[in-house]
Amino acid sequence: MTHPNLPILELVLVNYKNFNARATRDAVLAYWRHVEGGGKMFWALAGAMSSAQLGITLAPAIRAGLIHGLSVTGANLEESLFRLVAHDSYKDFPEYRYFTKQDDTKILEQRMRRVTDTSIPEDEAFRAVEKFIVPMWTRASEGGERRFWHEYFYELIQTLPTELHEGPADECWLLAAAKAKLPIVVPGHEDSTFGNIFASHVAYGDCGAQIVKSGIEYMVAFYDQYQTLSEGQGVGFFQIGGGIAGDFPICVVPSIKYDLDKPVKPWAYFCQISDSTTSYGSYSGATPNEKITWDKLTEDTPMFVIESDATIVAPLLLRALLECKAHPEEANALIAKHVGG
Repeated sequence: MTHPNLPILELVLVNYKNFNARATRDAVLAYWRHVEGGGKMFWALAGAMSSAQLGITLAPAIRAGLIHGLSVTGANLEESLFRLVAHDSYKDFPEYRYFTKQDDTKILEQRMRRVTDTSIPEDEAFRAVEKFIVPMWTRASEGGERRFWHEYFYELIQTLPTELHEGPADECWLLAAAKAKLPIVVPGHEDSTFGNIFASHVAYGDCGAQIVKSGIEYMVAFYDQYQTLSEGQGVGFFQIGGGIAGDFPICVVPSIKYDLDKPVKPWAYFCQISDSTTSYGSYSGATPNEKITWDKLTEDTPMFVIESDATIVAPLLLRALLECKAHPEEANALIAKHVGG
């Protein structure tokens, strides 16, 4: 009989014995032990996880105190907002594998922008948000204000009239993060739709590029944020995909140690979900022990690599952790029963 309060956790404990399944189980258990013991967890989101609606489980995890900081691409940041304001206007294309170039041209003509099997509606998403954020940039330019990229989105998503919400607000991770005032870095934010839109308004002379703080300033701010997050039991690193969303924040440890010449705790946990294969010079496919040589992790850091699709694994993992958080005593008893104390 399935445990009534812990069905996903029980599924993982009973069925996930080997290979990527075992890595998932072990990553869940180590994550839970870390946060239950007072540790923090920092997430890095690459790919198109917001368009894939990871917010359905990510937002509740933020509210439950299972996530304490984020590094996201500019695309993931804005696409969480898009899902909130334009959810009903998205179109799905489950047969995308069989599309011709002509099929995709038709999607373009419909003013949709395809992301694998779904698409972002230009008018309901890009243009609708543009009406709100461009005046914010203009006011900042006129007032000589400088802010981090995410701070404009944090303000916008909390001041946006609720009648403009098409998607469920409780499934919007950006809204949950803004309300929780989560520390967040958005490295390479220029590489996003609104990064391009911002550049065009700078070119027009509507606003100045200086109103957005740089990536270097993100790292400078993250020095202090990391030291705060790593107090006590330390802070772990949970990474989806590769690229700059992961590489930028994980470098904070060796930078504090070698560049600032200050004492710093190493990351207390590491897990990466990626379907990238290990290859010459591949960051996304690099095994965690390579990071030991860069002083990002140590030989004692709990390390996990789940070589699978994050859209499948991450919601499962988060649901199991949410069950643990809601029913800690039952969860610990079930864990002790199946894998020992």
